[in-house]
Amino acid sequence: MTDHWHAPLRHIKAADLSGNTGQTSGMTRLEAVSGKTVGAEKVWMGQTHVAPDTNSGDHHHGEAETAIYVVSGNPVFVFAEGEEEVRIQTGPGDYVFVPPFVPHREENPNAEEAVVVIARSSQEGIVVNLPSLWAPVAT
Repeated sequence: MTDHWHAPLRHIKAADLSGNTGQTSGMTRLEAVSGKTVGAEKVWMGQTHVAPDTNSGDHHHGEAETAIYVVSGNPVFVFAEGEEEVRIQTGPGDYVFVPPFVPHREENPNAEEAVVVIARSSQEGIVVNLPSLWAPVAT
């Protein structure tokens, strides 16, 4: 019998990341730690690749909080604040926090791929694609 004190650690190799998760146009999400992959109950973790000169579609992640760590490239994170479109310019080593239900998109205006690591407060990779940043938030 396995209890919390004796549960095994799980090793997810880079080559074993799965693209079998919610996707948004213009980017590729790869799932590493989730309910499906390791039986996680409270966290989802993976990475996103945004090709050069590409924008993702507008989307949100439901009730999940999302933390993003920029590994490489200079992705731009875009969200709406009232009538204004706000752009956060990032670089390697930067972090971005996305609150639950906040519509946003990732942009990569540069000539190199942007790669970020994502952690969410859910065991599933919740993705709700939207027609715009100002669209009503579908849950």
